[in-house]
Amino acid sequence: MSRNRKQDNTIQGHPLTSQRRLLLELLHDDEGHIDAKELYRRASIKDGSISPATVYRTLNLFKELGLIDEIRLGKVRCYYEIKQSQGYQHLVCKGCGKIIRFQSPHFQKLIKEIQREHGFNIKKAELYLEGHCPGCEDNEEKELG
Repeated sequence: MSRNRKQDNTIQGHPLTSQRRLLLELLHDDEGHIDAKELYRRASIKDGSISPATVYRTLNLFKELGLIDEIRLGKVRCYYEIKQSQGYQHLVCKGCGKIIRFQSPHFQKLIKEIQREHGFNIKKAELYLEGHCPGCEDNEEKELG
């Protein structure tokens, strides 16, 4: 069961540098959503030589290779996560920024209905809902009350 050393050091023909490996591990370990700034912060703790430019270039490469998804939640911020086989929807708290990932069979059913009605092959569908998590909702009610 020996593995090809060259294969272990590449990703779809691109060199798997130690910094790329680190970023991939951090994305995998996060199991959720992480923005580029936070990814850089965590990576720089483990490798002081990594630059923000390296993080952004690597995220772009990982997107091109289909390894990660870029999710735009809200107006400005992009979050990254390891590509999932199933689509997820997101709840975004406007108070604390918490992101909750969930799956809705209703959303999947709606996509299938739209495909059928319009003869359109949907490749990507995103849904995110903004509001307040229970903790922030309680804080808001206390401030108003």
